[in-house]
Amino acid sequence: MTETQAPKWAKPALEFGPILGFFAAYLWLKDHTFVIGGTEYAGFIVVTAGFIPVFLLSMAALWRLTGHLSRMQAVTAVLIVVFGGLSVWFNDPRFFKMKPTMIYLLFGGVLGIGLLRGQSWLQSVMEGAMPLTDRGWMILTRRLMLFFFGLAVLNEAIWRTQTEEIWVYFKTFGLTAAIFVFFMTQGRLFKEHGLPEDDKG
Repeated sequence: MTETQAPKWAKPALEFGPILGFFAAYLWLKDHTFVIGGTEYAGFIVVTAGFIPVFLLSMAALWRLTGHLSRMQAVTAVLIVVFGGLSVWFNDPRFFKMKPTMIYLLFGGVLGIGLLRGQSWLQSVMEGAMPLTDRGWMILTRRLMLFFFGLAVLNEAIWRTQTEEIWVYFKTFGLTAAIFVFFMTQGRLFKEHGLPEDDKG
């Protein structure tokens, strides 16, 4: 399926809507306990169970509207199903809390494998969005790899040492803000290694 034009609001709404919905539902149900099939489930588990189909539906809608899902989105969806499903199945929130760690370790590891091969696999998926020289892509890939590994370590530290509510705030806002800040601090790299307009094609 070729990529089609979708309303500008659709992509961010479908990507961030489920995350914000998870956050709002958690604040609403965090102090509640539900008995389902004779088993008690904390609000966090119930919200996680609801988040999985909502996220998958949003990705399906995004694919329907744009005709495209990135590899990162597809991998994230799989890991959400796996780790979210494990949390619900075993009635243990730790699996879902580990999910960001696994995502960032995977992304960082993939970028690292590419670097060991002398390639920037980041360039293959983002070249159209940020035209850079080959050297610029290698530098950005190396930095992003280290950044992903740092986020994995940080997520482990937060969920293992802080309260569940603090982790939910961190997951909803902290991780998103960290990625935004990372790219904002790469301005010098984009300036020094950005391609002229004539070379962007």
